[in-house]
Amino acid sequence: MKIGSKEHKELFCRSFIESHLEYEPAHLPWPTLDSVALESLRNIPFWREALNTEQEAGVMVNAFAATISDPLLKDAIALQGMEEVRHGRLIKFMIDRYDIQISPPPAPVLISNIKTAFLDFGFGECLDSFLAFGLFGLARRHVNYIPEALFDIFDKVLDEEARHIMFFINWVTYLQIQEGFTATGASNFIDNLTPELLLSTCLKENSRRLGVFDKELLQPQLVPKLAKMASASISLISSIIRTLKIETYASTAIRHH
Repeated sequence: MKIGSKEHKELFCRSFIESHLEYEPAHLPWPTLDSVALESLRNIPFWREALNTEQEAGVMVNAFAATISDPLLKDAIALQGMEEVRHGRLIKFMIDRYDIQISPPPAPVLISNIKTAFLDFGFGECLDSFLAFGLFGLARRHVNYIPEALFDIFDKVLDEEARHIMFFINWVTYLQIQEGFTATGASNFIDNLTPELLLSTCLKENSRRLGVFDKELLQPQLVPKLAKMASASISLISSIIRTLKIETYASTAIRHH
């Protein structure tokens, strides 16, 4: 299959559309939380920002879908818009169910260049999702007071984010070839979180979530490559520091004797 071809478009659009899951946030098996889990959930500071982001994304993606003339691309982007709106409803339902106190987010505002907004949002999702995959994986392994049922609910959201960035990377590459344009908090809940642990978990979770897609599709590469370079550099620096500490300790011990 040639990247940028009609077959490529059919594959990344059909893969996205056919992997859509039907569910309604209010009908999901929301667990009853004990006082510790409830207080911890309420103390997470980003629920207002998360709700605002998803609500803005839903409005923006739906507005962009309305500008697309290609029927298949239009259907796929409209489906993403529906999923973004559903993410907003899911977060709002959780906020209401568990009585999380936030100030109302502002009403979504569309910028005049909707295509630029969609591009900015798509590239931002590639970075945000990479970090979210790792942080979610760490929380699921180390935060024992949150019920597994709640992690299962948000696992659906992250799987949809993985679908979104896979679709975006393939769409933007397809568009570039067709048109010739150039598109231009964990430490609070995990003890002893290190940069090495965060980056390694992000890489592992990113590979796991994106590994289920068709191998012929493009996958985001820049952020994982940068993360691997950063992880290797951090490991090297840590090793050098440990060696220097050992040598300093040995030198001090010799002088004292």
